[in-house]
Amino acid sequence: MRRQLIKRYFITGLLIWVPLAITAWVLTLIVGTMDQSLRLLPETIHPRNVLGFDIPGVGAILTLLIIVLTGLLAANFIGQRLVVWWERLLARIPVVNSIYNSVKQVSDTLFSSSGNAFRRALLIEYPRRGAWTIAFLTGQPGGEVLRHLSGEYVSVYVPTTPNPTSGFFLMLPKSEVIELEMSVDTALKYVISMGVVTPPAQPPRVGSAGTVAINGPS
Repeated sequence: MRRQLIKRYFITGLLIWVPLAITAWVLTLIVGTMDQSLRLLPETIHPRNVLGFDIPGVGAILTLLIIVLTGLLAANFIGQRLVVWWERLLARIPVVNSIYNSVKQVSDTLFSSSGNAFRRALLIEYPRRGAWTIAFLTGQPGGEVLRHLSGEYVSVYVPTTPNPTSGFFLMLPKSEVIELEMSVDTALKYVISMGVVTPPAQPPRVGSAGTVAINGPS
């Protein structure tokens, strides 16, 4: 009996401390990485040389200021001209050009206010018939690929669990995709928790039954 109580208390303690420890570790990693921006400043004005000790987070604040100032500069006419000039310069460097263009396309899709990535949570049959998983609508096939597809297709991203940053890109018939009422954030939590954190039930959409037709990202 005592062993069962101790085991239950131990598991309860783990459920409290493990999320806190992982959260603290991730935040420490992020802040530590952002603190590297202090290297852009002269060492004479570093907190260690001015106050005699380091202040965690100063570099993170500096990084945020740099990002905001960069966005402010790029928002005006002169800044836009500088960005165009900078991108043309990078386009002339063979290896850098390929890496920069690939990363820029992904970042523009994910972070742009007009981007269409991860706008809807979907339910699809994957990796076989009868097995279902969560996916996210990323757009519609285009270019040469579209000429080889018969019918209407959508592009989806199938994340892995518990790490949703890796996954698979699929092009599926629109008729085989079910659009979910849950938000993208809720669907991501469902994936990350490996199905443990069950999303609340959503009322069915009026006029919807079975497979939901998708008219493309909004």
